[in-house]
Amino acid sequence: MLKIVIKPNQYSDSVSLMLLSKKLTDLDGVDQVSVMMGSPANREILAATGFDGPELEQAGPGDLVVGVIAQSDEAVENVLGRIDEELSAQSASRRSTGIQGVRSLSRALTKSPDAELALVSIPGDHVAGQVDALLDANLDVMIFSDNVTIDDEVRLKTKARDRGLMVMGPDCGTSSLGGIPLAFANSTRKGSIGIVGASGTGTQEVMIQIDRLGGGISHAIGLGGRDLSSEVGGITCLQAMSALDADLNTDTIVIVTKPPAAEVRARVEQAAAQLSKPVVALFLGERPQTDRAGNIHFAWTLDEAAAKAVELTGTAGFAPATGQRNLVGLYTGGTLASEAAMLVRDSFDLPALDPHHPNGMILDHDGFQVIDLGDDVYTRGRPHPMIDPSSRTDHMPQVFDDPATAVVLLDLVLGYGATDDPAGAVAVPIREGLERAQAAGRAIKVVASICGTDRDAQNLQQQKDILTEAGVTVLASNAAAVRHAISLIESARAGHADAVADADQQPVPARIADLLDGPPKIINVGLRSFATDLADAGAAVTQYDWSPIAGGDPRLARLVSLLANR
Repeated sequence: MLKIVIKPNQYSDSVSLMLLSKKLTDLDGVDQVSVMMGSPANREILAATGFDGPELEQAGPGDLVVGVIAQSDEAVENVLGRIDEELSAQSASRRSTGIQGVRSLSRALTKSPDAELALVSIPGDHVAGQVDALLDANLDVMIFSDNVTIDDEVRLKTKARDRGLMVMGPDCGTSSLGGIPLAFANSTRKGSIGIVGASGTGTQEVMIQIDRLGGGISHAIGLGGRDLSSEVGGITCLQAMSALDADLNTDTIVIVTKPPAAEVRARVEQAAAQLSKPVVALFLGERPQTDRAGNIHFAWTLDEAAAKAVELTGTAGFAPATGQRNLVGLYTGGTLASEAAMLVRDSFDLPALDPHHPNGMILDHDGFQVIDLGDDVYTRGRPHPMIDPSSRTDHMPQVFDDPATAVVLLDLVLGYGATDDPAGAVAVPIREGLERAQAAGRAIKVVASICGTDRDAQNLQQQKDILTEAGVTVLASNAAAVRHAISLIESARAGHADAVADADQQPVPARIADLLDGPPKIINVGLRSFATDLADAGAAVTQYDWSPIAGGDPRLARLVSLLANR
């Protein structure tokens, strides 16, 4: 049994109606319920899914359409009787959030005159007109809505760029600005990795992997899935890269996107090569032909992109004094030392390693030294350095006081048999060595990894905290620490920041720079659940309870718009 009921001029957002449809379909004796607004696209969906009837022709875009397929008249009436009750309950639930909504853009702008960003989640066929008005109000815009034509996307993004604004989307599911989540985003620690994402869940996965590795996010700027198409040409991607490069809170940039158009990829890579910061590029589905090209580091998987970003964080623009070019590794673990030497040798194309390791030197060439302090030469008449840290701490002053030293690389090994507090043993000489170097006008970076767990007696997190407080950068693995040290030495010896210092880069428009300078003030246009999430995250948000102008009639809406702009 099919029943279709039209409720005139009763707008509700699509997500609320989908949830309501599911809830009512679960009632006894009901086969299917579909509650939608009466837009032309929705009427086609209703007709195609079994809710075809003459009543549909009477529904306008601002009317609520209730379609019921049930086993009896009683079941149909039960559904119809519940509709108003459920809609009222949804309305009461929205009011209970404490977020007071306004019914027009002008009221929203009056209530929030310093708003910087609008988050739009309304039916796609109404997006273009609404975003036009938001851009005219000098707001950056994130468009969560889909079903926006690509012609409108190009026009709106071009208009925004010409006005010094940015449009993220349409169909942009994920962004996070200064820790404020927009639409679908995760709660991650703040940090200095900025993400440019044309993939919503891809961006989320990179964010959470960075968080798990101990890194943090400055911003994640969503683009929408079509931004890197040949039609759009990467308009927002190029804007976002430039903005993150200028952002003082960002020192590493990650690009995450499905395969772009070939000519757009070339344009993006050319722009990335001119940035002053390291860039990790992941074009999903396209296996990289090289690991690196200049400051661009290519990744094949999402977790690899996250790992590379964490390893590169803090390496941009490392500029020690003239003559500081040496990397010294002081290791207690022989195999860890061998891995470090291998990675350094491969990165700098050094000669083959001496298998005899004279004086514990796993590597000793052109300012690169990796020393195994557990070698026999250092343990004659004294305990292994994992037991007695003094053999390493005795080496530290001469390493820190050497005017050629730029990076010091360490390992800490926890567990049974090891010293009670390996981090505490090295923290004092590290701190003192860094102070002496600074007083002499030199900059030294100390990088470490810890082989251990929180269940070890020494406790991984406590050891990490001690090192961090002493000024050490701690990475999640020995290989990650070595790669981080390598990037620091590359910056010291060649200096990508110096190489691009004279590049002809356009200044970032003030409105986009302001958007990244602090938690944005937001006007939420559409789904109230987004406003609730924003408020819970500490954002200043004004809720615009959007509904179609003139009941959704396109001709009347144009007339109203013309009259409003006279």
